[in-house]
This record gives sequence, C-alpha cells and structure tokens, in this order.
Amino acid sequence: MRLVILGGGESGVGTAILGKKKGYDVFVSDLGKIKGNYKEVLIINEIAWEEEKHTEDLILNADVVMKSPGIPDKSPMIKKLLAKGVSVLSEIEFAAPFTDATIIGITGSNGKTTTTMLTHHLLKSAGLNVGVGGNIGKSFAWQVAENKYDSYVLELSSFQLDGIMNFKPHIAIITNISPDHLDRYDYKYENYIDSKFRITMNQTEDDYLIYDADDEAITEWFKTHTTKAKLIPFSLTKTFSEGAYIKNNKMEISINQEEFTMDTAHIALEGKHNMKNAMAATSVAKLMQIRKATIRESLSNFQGVEHRLEKVLKILNVQYINDSKATNVNATFFALDSMNTPTVWIVGGVDKGNDYNELMSLVREKVKAIICLGVDNKKIIDVFGNVVDMMIEVSTMNDAVRMAQRLSEKGDTVLLSPACASFDLFENYEDRGNQFKQAVKNL
Repeated sequence: MRLVILGGGESGVGTAILGKKKGYDVFVSDLGKIKGNYKEVLIINEIAWEEEKHTEDLILNADVVMKSPGIPDKSPMIKKLLAKGVSVLSEIEFAAPFTDATIIGITGSNGKTTTTMLTHHLLKSAGLNVGVGGNIGKSFAWQVAENKYDSYVLELSSFQLDGIMNFKPHIAIITNISPDHLDRYDYKYENYIDSKFRITMNQTEDDYLIYDADDEAITEWFKTHTTKAKLIPFSLTKTFSEGAYIKNNKMEISINQEEFTMDTAHIALEGKHNMKNAMAATSVAKLMQIRKATIRESLSNFQGVEHRLEKVLKILNVQYINDSKATNVNATFFALDSMNTPTVWIVGGVDKGNDYNELMSLVREKVKAIICLGVDNKKIIDVFGNVVDMMIEVSTMNDAVRMAQRLSEKGDTVLLSPACASFDLFENYEDRGNQFKQAVKNL
C-alpha cells in the first residue's frame, strides 16, 4: 500500500512515522520547504521525501493520501487525486484506527485550545494515562505510533474534520461557532457550521456530545439535524436536568444522575467565556468518573494557555496582555468583554472577511486608543476611525508596543488581540505573541 503525504509539517511527519511502522510504502511531498528538524526525522526513518515541488508521477500512484489541514480541497493536486478515485484523508482519520484509546474530540471557533488543555489537565491530574494533540502539540499520528495512551484529548479544527470519514470520538465538544475561515467554505457560513458538526456524524447512542446551548448557530443546526449521541448542553443563562450551567455564582453539573457543584470564584480561569470552557471540560471529567475533589483542585490551579489573554507584565501600573491567539472577531469580542480598565488595543493582520461592527459597543465603552498592526488596515480604520480618540498605524511589533506605552496611563491595559491571522508580518500567532512579550520586556 502506497501512502503519500502532502505537507511535511507536524501532522505530515507524524503520519509518515505511523505509516512506515504499519508497513506502508511512504512518500512525503511538500510544495514549500520542510523544516530541518522534520527532515532529520524523515532521513533517520528512511522515509522518501521531496520539497518545493509536487512530482505528479510519485503522488498520483498513491493508494491513500494524507493531506495537511492547510491544503484546501480546491488545490489542483487534490482535484486530480479525487478524480482518480484516490481517498484523501486527514491525519486524524488515518491514525484513529490504529489506537483503541478513548478519544475526546474538541472543536469550535474559539475556546477549543483552552478547553482541550483544561480537559487534559483534569484527566492527567486524576492519574489517567492521557495524551493531548490534534491541532496543538505533538501530532496525534506520531503519538499513536510511539506512545500507548489509554485516552487522547484532541483539539480538532474544521479543516481536520473535513478530512474524516469514519472517525468518531467517544466524547465530542463543540465550544461555539462563529464565522471564521469562510474563505475555505465558499464564503457560506452554513458550510463552515456543517464542517464543525462532522465531529458527531459517526457517534452512536453510547457516545456524548457536549455543546454550548447559548450559541445561536448550534441551536439553529439542531432544529434541522440530529445526532445519535447523548446530548450534554452547557449554558450561562439556562438550567438543565442533564447538563451544566451557572446559577448564583456556582457551576452546577448534572450528568448520569450525578451532581457536581463548585463556586465560580474558585475557578482559576476568568471571564464568561472561560466559565463555558470550564463547564465543557468538567463535563468530560464527570463522564470519565474523575473524583469531585480532584476536579475542584484542578479547576483552581489551571494556569491557562499561552497567547490567550496571557498577562505579560505590569509596567508603571499598566497591565500588558497577550491575546495573540485571537485570530477572529469573536475571540477578540471575548477579550474586550473581559477588560475592566481603559484599554489601548493593538489589532490587525490578515483579515478573513471580518465584520468589525460586532465589536462597536465594546470599543465605544472600553477602548481609548487603537494601534493598527497590519499591512492593510483600511477596514479597521473605516469602522473605528470616528469612534476612538487616537488611531495609529505601525508596521512592527516594537513600534506597536512603544506607541502603546506612550498612549497608556496608570491603571490602563494594553491588549494585543488582533482579530486577524498573523501571516502578513509574522510566521504565526505564536511568533506574534512572542514578539509582543519580548517588546514589552524591552520597555
């Protein structure tokens, strides 16, 4: 069996290692350059590869193709493969049959990384032999090849879910859905929503779907679709006999006739959106039979996720916050919503079809100055130009942070929450966040 892998990044190389171990004839092809550390792994494992090209003769003879999530279905090579009837899978679909571990799959437009890390923290603290992967950290396929975990917590992007056929998590979570990546879905929001719900398409009556019952897109989907999975909703406003909710500043969870309550003041994560993430993760912990005392302790000592509302430093009584992971408007909405001081907001990057008007009321209420950090800031300036007193364009992170320091006064917050992808000026959101933190430390 010939396995061809398009994309020599984390998921591609992980799949190559698993494929080789399972006896496939493996070939890795990347249109760009393959990073040095990944090349070394391929060479040591005697896996054939090429970079900066796709040689058709070596690809179209595949029995199965794993494509990296970054490659769209519209790309010419994918079209040719599909026309030949070659099955094109995601890493998740390829790797899942090779493990009998319990899989917890987490998707959503925002909150999925925090929920994934918190869920992993809850299960690991309870002594479970649990791996974490998918859209973050070490590739799932790589871990299936080399580790023997009893369960996995996987963060799953819509791109990864687009490439599944039989994959089914025992427990699925949809944190929320808001317009994102619409450029990959023919600018049709319903296509993107359907893509997220693929996480539950193969689930049976023995499986669970945990979801945000306050979310408009999710609620609408349920009006015309069904899933066989047992439903566990969570909400900030509604209450359930089976599900999770907040009432009188307490998180209350009722699952399979078992109750769990905890004072929200003792939960380490702050902000309304994080209460939702905590309810989702705790619902998993309850399904996995984790002791209440362990859950309480883990929720109170969780450190949060880097680049997500990460407090960097306080300088001259101004708090600097790194929210570089906010790559869409909805994520920035949560960030601005959780500010309770006058805010200098650093925003901008590659716009994915954003509607900034959703942020208007929060910007009027909380933002004193806007610093645009992007190659093209026209849209942001058009929307907020008359709303804030100060609007400045910069082209480097150092300039953004220095300007923010000038515009801020004691008691203010400087918030990097770009609402955009980072690829115009940075490698990725981590690079953007790290540059912000370094610039703050240099002040």
